Amino acid sequence: MQAQTQRRFRWSHDRLVNYDQPNPAEPLISDWLTDNPQRVNLGRVGLWFKDLNVSEVDLLDKSQTLDLYSGTILSQFTYEGSLVTVQTSSDPTSDTIAVEIDSNLLSSEELGIFFDYPYPDINKFDDPFVGVWNNVSLHTTTLRQTGQEAHIIHEMDATTYFTSVRWEGSASMSGPLRSTHRYILKPKAHSSSKLSFTVNYSPIPVSNNPNCNDIMISSANYWEEYWESGAFIDLTSTANMNATELQRRIILSQYLLAVNEAGHDSPQESGLVNNGWYGKFHRHWARWGKWSLLDRTVPGLYERFLPTSLQRAQEQGYSGARWGKMSDPTGRSAPELEYRAFPTPETLEKWDTILTQSAEFMASFAWWNTSTNVYDLGPPMYPVSENTAPNSTVNPTFELAYWRFGLGIAAEWKKRQSLPIPSNWIQVAQNLAPLPIFNETYAVYEGIPDMWVDPTTYQDHPAMTGIYGLLPPTAGLNLTIMQSTAAKIADVWDFPYSFGWDFPLLSMNAAKLGNKEEAIAYLLNENFMFDDVGMPIGGSRVPTPYFPAGSSLLFAVAMLAGGWDGSVGPQFPEGWNVTVEGFSPAL
Repeated sequence: MQAQTQRRFRWSHDRLVNYDQPNPAEPLISDWLTDNPQRVNLGRVGLWFKDLNVSEVDLLDKSQTLDLYSGTILSQFTYEGSLVTVQTSSDPTSDTIAVEIDSNLLSSEELGIFFDYPYPDINKFDDPFVGVWNNVSLHTTTLRQTGQEAHIIHEMDATTYFTSVRWEGSASMSGPLRSTHRYILKPKAHSSSKLSFTVNYSPIPVSNNPNCNDIMISSANYWEEYWESGAFIDLTSTANMNATELQRRIILSQYLLAVNEAGHDSPQESGLVNNGWYGKFHRHWARWGKWSLLDRTVPGLYERFLPTSLQRAQEQGYSGARWGKMSDPTGRSAPELEYRAFPTPETLEKWDTILTQSAEFMASFAWWNTSTNVYDLGPPMYPVSENTAPNSTVNPTFELAYWRFGLGIAAEWKKRQSLPIPSNWIQVAQNLAPLPIFNETYAVYEGIPDMWVDPTTYQDHPAMTGIYGLLPPTAGLNLTIMQSTAAKIADVWDFPYSFGWDFPLLSMNAAKLGNKEEAIAYLLNENFMFDDVGMPIGGSRVPTPYFPAGSSLLFAVAMLAGGWDGSVGPQFPEGWNVTVEGFSPAL
């Protein structure tokens, strides 16, 4: 009953179609349903200075080094004349971290470790995401301690999870501190200047966490295998600053995306750093040969989402499966690359149901226009360029090309299995509306007013360039018009307002049009920035980090390194000395 109140009905060719979108007539329940279920910050682990209010400015000689090859962070600083050294690693197979601390402040009981628990935030973008620490009465924590192990039970409404802490040596945990959910672990006085412990978060209590040394060894083994497998590109022999900066972004993006984006449930666009999109996730590993990471999420995620996606399409009056953009882990509101790598019957069978139901929806969604004798897409429609009015958006350029591409891939999938291709797929693909053209350039959508005049009507994502770059050429593509479109975008687009993934999209288009210098320039555009640790900067509209920028950077670089169907060799500018391995051509 509550879900029905959130639905918003829109007219679509003489009938009402319901969408799971916030309903202005029911703002309170709409907000509640959008916010829930939400991601939770499981806890914060930090250094405790005897209840003193110590901040970073009180620490001297600060340094922190990440060893990418072992996944170990070494942090050092001086406080009140004493050196503190902290070494941190993460277990690649569980939600466990290992920490080793060395300082004489431990033996004098002036230093310990705190474990703290917030109540969740429920804002669209929380930056930084740390939670609400003063709503202590809304949730409970309980400590259980035995020997060198402790469990903290955190209860929030119907959610309960456990923190399991295991330490080495003579230490104990106490808490919570008054009016908080903070617990303190510290060595006994004069016992040792070292403290090693592991922390695990899980839905059930975990006993006998791995010790610090075991986790550090498994972390080193994992990262060594990660860097030694899959594809790689070496730009270090190219003697210019652009190549040096691009190499830095490539290496750090590979690390940060593996840490933030390779879980069972892909997180939202800020990864695990802060909380964006209400903690829901949206829907590059394939292009870099990281199939084990891809398989953590895909196709299992699509298999899990298939029932709700079938239901969504059915309730809206369509066939097949309609996939949602933003979802909770139940699925409520790239297979072709895998086949190239593994052209086997097992791959075909693995993806057949997903592709079939996706194509069924695509064919069902297209509407036969008896006046023009073509199939239209929309209205209503939210295209890749997200700022257009859905009730007036019809036949967007990128989506028309993607419909042709998607239906073509689905048909080829059937052909490879010697199965019949549904006639409605062929009928729709061959009779879709032509790509809309305005003054010899591709428009965002058909009939858009003031194209290239009023920036507010179209300047969100330059999606038109995706029809020749991200996508292979599809029926009706005119390269002369595509060149004119790319030149117009370069001349008038509001790049400071753009999202991070816009620039790799433009880069791939430039590369396919033969503009290799421009392809690199887009990847290093002044509005497409990465900070000193490799976090892609969000820009004017989203928090930092914005990981779609990092993943799209790697996707574009993979295309430059491996080329595409019909090209020969890497596609870097003249004079670049590039060594690549493990890349296959893009589509």
